[in-house]
Amino acid sequence: MSIYESLLLEIRELPVVDAHEHVGPEKVRLSLKPDVCSLFSHYTVNDLISAGCRPWGITARERYRLIEFLRNTSIPLEERFKVIEPYVKYIKYGTYYKALEIALREVYGYSEVNWNNYREISNKMREENKPGIYDRIFVEKCRAKYVLPQWSEPSYEKEYMRPVIWVNKLAEIKDFTELKMKCREEGFNVRNLDDYLNYIDFKLNDWKKRGVAGLKTVSIPYKEPPPLYKADAVFRKGLVSFSLDTGEKDLLFLFLREKIIELAGEKDLVVAVHSGVWDDFRRLDPRHSIPIFQKYPETKFDLYHMGMPWVRVTAFIAKNYHNVYLNLCWSHIISSHMTVAGLLEYFDIVPVNKIIGFGGDYTVYSLEKVVGHLRIAEENIARVLSRLVEEGRIGGLNEAVEVAKMLFYENPVRIYNLE
Repeated sequence: MSIYESLLLEIRELPVVDAHEHVGPEKVRLSLKPDVCSLFSHYTVNDLISAGCRPWGITARERYRLIEFLRNTSIPLEERFKVIEPYVKYIKYGTYYKALEIALREVYGYSEVNWNNYREISNKMREENKPGIYDRIFVEKCRAKYVLPQWSEPSYEKEYMRPVIWVNKLAEIKDFTELKMKCREEGFNVRNLDDYLNYIDFKLNDWKKRGVAGLKTVSIPYKEPPPLYKADAVFRKGLVSFSLDTGEKDLLFLFLREKIIELAGEKDLVVAVHSGVWDDFRRLDPRHSIPIFQKYPETKFDLYHMGMPWVRVTAFIAKNYHNVYLNLCWSHIISSHMTVAGLLEYFDIVPVNKIIGFGGDYTVYSLEKVVGHLRIAEENIARVLSRLVEEGRIGGLNEAVEVAKMLFYENPVRIYNLE
């Protein structure tokens, strides 16, 4: 048996932290009527469109319209499957599809989806969509001890779910009437920006007590936030007029976003940062966040997705800033080969305690594919570590297993204070 094969067997016995998902509480999944089109509605839909599946032509909302169509169970299953089936043969070699294929096999017992079995698979999916599905997928199939889902509230039934909450929930104020009402319900009379900052402090403390592990933002072009007195003037105007122009909203958002990042550092809440790899990914360049990393050295930042396609950039960011960590969530299914090549370079450049090895990054509609993504991640990390053993960088199988345990479990547990 090769080093790779031996290591892969060992890795598939290790505990796992699934360090990024978009799944809501289990009751959200149970409210759905999933079918094979659900599996194609997340990530794989991008490959379908890229391959030419554009039933409504090219529009700005093309992806979202196709997603909604695939998930709309009021439309007959045959009609939905007929739209995407001709393009499956073009996307089946990609990593997005590979995760789907593995999930079909391991969760439902099918090697592929086609005209002969798409209804049968859909019926099986609905039969299995019952209480306990999270335990069956995350705990039994994926060996997860903790899952870090991005969600709006810490309202999970499962204790192993440790949410990461969107910064914009507190930093982006769309309706001042609603804001005042929400704050009043929790005992805060908001008359100025200081009052609202006290409310934010309260919410962060409350979330942490309820199991929240961190906050989530994105890597956007850096702009210096306004001083407190300017932000307060804009906030007071919003309280009186109940509306702000776009420039005023942006100014207030910049101030609040950075204040929340600073408070996260004080409360030892990790700030996760999406970078690269979505829509016009130029605006999500990980380099945009360097001023933030420099400005808040006491805040821990978890830089997502290897910053793809700026993988090398993220390596040097993490090397140069003690407070920046690297999360391979989503990366394994964006490109298996890019992840392997990038991880080899990470080992050259970055201390191993700064790397988080896995996060599925799926929604409730395609929960099953977490299994497929994990299998790909296990293979990728086994390939990298076995190569390093062969090169003499890692001193044998036992040491490689210890390193794998850091990536899959020990590093995320320590970085996010999960225990």
